Amino acid sequence: MKSYLEVIKGIKPADEKAIQEAKAHNDCLIKPLGSLGKLETIAIKMAGITGKMKNNPAKRCSIVMVADNGICEEGVAGTPQDITLIQGMNMTKGICGMGVLSGYAGADIKVVDVGIMSDYNNDKVYNRKIKYGTDNFAKGPAMSREEAIRGIETGIDMVRIAVEEGYEILGIGEMGIGNTSSTSAVLMAFTRVSAEIAVGKGGGLTDEALLHKKGVITKALELNKPNAEDPIDVISKVGGLDIAGMAGCFLGAAYYRVPIVIDGVISALSALAAYKLNPNVKDFIFTSHRSKEPAYDIISKELGMEAMLDMDMRLGEGTGCTLAFPIIGAACAMLSNMATFEDIAYDHSYRIDIREEEK
Repeated sequence: MKSYLEVIKGIKPADEKAIQEAKAHNDCLIKPLGSLGKLETIAIKMAGITGKMKNNPAKRCSIVMVADNGICEEGVAGTPQDITLIQGMNMTKGICGMGVLSGYAGADIKVVDVGIMSDYNNDKVYNRKIKYGTDNFAKGPAMSREEAIRGIETGIDMVRIAVEEGYEILGIGEMGIGNTSSTSAVLMAFTRVSAEIAVGKGGGLTDEALLHKKGVITKALELNKPNAEDPIDVISKVGGLDIAGMAGCFLGAAYYRVPIVIDGVISALSALAAYKLNPNVKDFIFTSHRSKEPAYDIISKELGMEAMLDMDMRLGEGTGCTLAFPIIGAACAMLSNMATFEDIAYDHSYRIDIREEEK
């Protein structure tokens, strides 16, 4: 297993030469300049990731980090905590939301236990358990720094496994009751925004319970005093094992130069943590959908990335990635297979480039 420091130091930017070649080719395709909008930018970005102008990311896989959160002891979640285990197992059966949508998208799932609070018997789960759920960060740190690093390195290693198995695009999801609380806490530590702005209802809370959740998280940050300049300190003090694992996946994807897709708010927060560890990570990330959780828009602004879709979704699990996979594939097909004006021997000097006017 590679050291997270080795990976962080080894991440290089996207291939600028391939990007420029893809841009030039795209502008020669038989269509008005810029007329396929974001499909064009997606395809060009893919070229920068792979170093190839023509791509076909047909072998797809989502890595889902599953872990429990000790903060649930404070009554911040409206869903029973044993759902973490139940849904984690259901993903391996293909019967939950993530399983059904992955099947439709032709994508595989790797379910990774980094912190489920109970034992089980399922050989379809990657058992990388670091501990039986995080500690209650309303009373002290969620985990040790060493445990947070193990989570990050687990994510890096899961990407290595996926790349060695030939997967050409990855999605990143999670399952863990209480993890919107840890997500909000980490985001508040990074950005200094208030609970009023960053904390949402997660899987479902009453207005009264939401007010309680905001108070718990605010007090926990005052207690733990995470260092905003040190993402690992923040994750260890008020984060989750799933967040650590997903942050590692984003780092690993950049290191191994494979495209990776953000799902919802928790996945996006993990991408932000990875970006803070090495900004080049952003070159390898695609978004999927805009989560209904209020923290998502804050994270998007921090990353400088807009969601592809706005579907009023808030399930998590990696479901948004399954919707983005075909869109990214379509973008690549456009750049790879569409004819150019040179191919059809037609003068295209008549075209007017209105892209600058549209910005």
